[in-house]
This record gives sequence, structure tokens and C-alpha cells, in this order.
Amino acid sequence: MRFTPTELAGVVRVDLEPVVDARGFFARLHCEREFAARGLLAKVAQTSLSQTRQQGTVRGMHFQWPPAQEAKLVRCVRGRIFDAVVDLRPNSSTFGRHVAIELSAANCAALYIPPGLAHGFQTLEHDCEVLYQMSDFYAADLASGVRWNDPAFGIAWPLPCAAIHERDATYPDFDTSVHARELARRGTWSGPP
Repeated sequence: MRFTPTELAGVVRVDLEPVVDARGFFARLHCEREFAARGLLAKVAQTSLSQTRQQGTVRGMHFQWPPAQEAKLVRCVRGRIFDAVVDLRPNSSTFGRHVAIELSAANCAALYIPPGLAHGFQTLEHDCEVLYQMSDFYAADLASGVRWNDPAFGIAWPLPCAAIHERDATYPDFDTSVHARELARRGTWSGPP
């Protein structure tokens, strides 16, 4: 695997290094030792798959409050997606900024997202499937999000939004002071700032 840092602190693009032969290729998607050697959360507590039928659908922007320490490794295994993350860690040098990359079944890339970042994506084709490996268990009482089109983050989504869950469409405008108070009440995320 090749690990390439992005513009956001701790967010890493992970590319496969396939072994190719006449049958096709074989490649590791995750290696606990390689992730840990780079200071990335390596344990996989859960693996999930989302299937989205309609092009232009937006899912996100989701995160879990502390004490959850949910890092994600996200990979598109069918179709193509515009994958976006927003840094919500107030002590981070990249707080409030976002990064987005295209993940697809063809490029086999993944995005490692440390705790404290909101994640979402938009499908660029019909019938997309996205594989998530998470370092912590989902906790409904800690689940939250920020609005996908909040002007505070300025994400330039490539397509008009064709479908979105009502919850994701109605998160309030991001307020730094409200966010800081909530973190002070709940604790902090681990990982690189």
C-alpha cells in the first residue's frame, strides 16, 4: 500500500500496490502493522457497505462525538464517488477546512479519515457501493453531522443534489463556539491534530 498525506492533518490517501498476473491482481486493502507504523488507528471494529442507486445522491456529512474515536477507511468498490471530509478538531492546524477526492472501483483508492472529521460523499454514477472500515463501534447517541452544503466549509459538490436524507439536509449552520462548547462537555478526539 502507498500512503499519501492530503492537505488535511491526518487524512491520508491509501493506494493499492497490486500483484498482477494473467488472472488479474491481488492486493491488501488493510494491514494493521502498516497503518500503526504510520501512526494511523489500525484496529478495525466494524466493516459496513452502503449501496446508493441514484447518481447525484449525497450521504453525509457524518461524525461521532467523543468519547468515540472512530477513524474510517473508505473505499468505493462499485461506481465512482466524490468523497469529502471536513476537519472539526479545534486544535488542528486544518480546522474548518475540507478535502475531497474521487474514489472509484477503477482507481481502487481509499481515504483514511481520523477521528474528529466529518465525512460524506456524492455518487457520480448510478449504483455505487462504498465499503467502510471503522476503528470504533457505531454509537447512535454519539452520531452527529454537519450540513453537506454549509457555506462555512465551501465544498464544491460536482453535481446537483439528486437525493439526500432529511437529517443530512437539515443540520444547522456550523457555529464554532457551539461546537467548542459541545467538545468541552464531551471530551476530545485522539489522533494527529
